Amino acid sequence: MSSNTERSLVLLKPDAVRRGLLGEILSRFERKGLAIEALELRTMDAELADQHYSDHVEKAFYPPLKEFMTSGPLAALVLSGDEVIDVVRAMIGATDGRKAAAGTIRGDFSLSNRENLVHASDSPESAKRELDLWFPGRF
Repeated sequence: MSSNTERSLVLLKPDAVRRGLLGEILSRFERKGLAIEALELRTMDAELADQHYSDHVEKAFYPPLKEFMTSGPLAALVLSGDEVIDVVRAMIGATDGRKAAAGTIRGDFSLSNRENLVHASDSPESAKRELDLWFPGRF
């Protein structure tokens, strides 16, 4: 990896799986030139949800978020590339799909703030923490 190469955890949420959008979203990342270093289809359990969203557990919006994130399979992946964290966040768009710009994943496919298809690490520190949670000892 070059000095600007980073890794990011990306979750293609249960709504992306349910709607059959995995191929579309993954192909956007691949066409951008990002590398998929790991990819697993799995279901988030309650304990992992609490760990992953530890900053939000006490907030009012968390219980419905937890219910949604544990509602079915999701795809957990590790993407790498030059400044991948910023690149992926630009590609996925604003959190609220109703306000996300056209051309972004959320702007093109989401009409929700909660069911917004994709989670991506927001900093190198969160990427390290999240990668350790989802792919322990691998990255």
